[in-house]
Amino acid sequence: MTNFRRAASLEEKVAFLADARHYRGRPRTVETIETHFAWVFLVGERAYKIKKPLRQGAMSYRTLALRERACRAEIELNRRLAPGIYLRAVPLGRNIAGELMRARGVKVVDWLVEMVRLPGARMLDQAILAGTAGPRDLKRLMARLASFFRTTRRRPMSDREYLARLQREILRNARELRAPDLALDRGLVEEVIQSQLGLLEEQVRLLAGRGARLLDGHGDLRPEHVFLGTRTVGACVIDCLEFDADLRRLDPAEEIAFLALECRRLGGARVAADLIAQYSRATGDPVPPALIHFYMSRRAAVRAQIAAWHLRDAAFARESRKWRRRAHSYLSDALRHIHRARWLERSRVPVMRRDSADGRASPPPEPRAEARDG
Repeated sequence: MTNFRRAASLEEKVAFLADARHYRGRPRTVETIETHFAWVFLVGERAYKIKKPLRQGAMSYRTLALRERACRAEIELNRRLAPGIYLRAVPLGRNIAGELMRARGVKVVDWLVEMVRLPGARMLDQAILAGTAGPRDLKRLMARLASFFRTTRRRPMSDREYLARLQREILRNARELRAPDLALDRGLVEEVIQSQLGLLEEQVRLLAGRGARLLDGHGDLRPEHVFLGTRTVGACVIDCLEFDADLRRLDPAEEIAFLALECRRLGGARVAADLIAQYSRATGDPVPPALIHFYMSRRAAVRAQIAAWHLRDAAFARESRKWRRRAHSYLSDALRHIHRARWLERSRVPVMRRDSADGRASPPPEPRAEARDG
């Protein structure tokens, strides 16, 4: 077999892309970031992403063709909320001598997404930690999101269909969280799941009309994906969920609830509250607080599942305690928010609580922000 025909391992590709000698202008450094599903390389004014050849649920990057398709879908979908940031799909190839190159060469071995590198200090997660996320920043961000919610493709369903879908998703999440190899706190998992299912059974009115609002959204609206803008680049959102259109079929209020959840976990409770209020003003959707807490609980449970999946990845074996701790932290958030949602709905009418000395309804503790553990 000639050199240019041989396969390239992920380790070989990562080593090549992490080497500054392989970029125009010979930058002094290449910053590398590993995620569960990809590697990202920050080089000067550019960022390059290569997808790991993994399969997880509906997501599969196992073959070269699937990774190429995913890169092109990522570019197309992300241009909706980040115009001018996603540039092109770049082939990673071998030349006739068998050396890797960021071009087709004589054999393509993988594909990269090339992006404009955004200043880290203006990402929402970093701005929250630094205390620099101001009201004007959030107003510009919400203007971008509200415009997106108005113009993206509508994907409505009936209330009955939506309730059934939510129930299926909660049960699917439960199966993952109950997996014996993950060794999560079974009591905590069961209380979260049963409380979420209980709300669906008790409070159907809370979700009335929400199915009609479903649209093709972002799907992964977290602070680390939100850019607050500079004088030359406007506010935008990157890294949408590209591999499954069904997972992007969301109520926009759930997208904002997820963003608020993650802001709270970073210590940005004020930012979270401001975003929720601005969402209602910008979209004319007076979403009930109970619904926001229900959606927060749902997204926290899903994030617990994703954190726990790291326990199955050999690349993160040395950090197993961190990922199990993070999964339990998200489950605790999920429980607090579902308790809050159920209390808010029940308190619309007089409710007697056995632990209340005067017989009046009293709220559970407000869910507190959880610090992100690493």
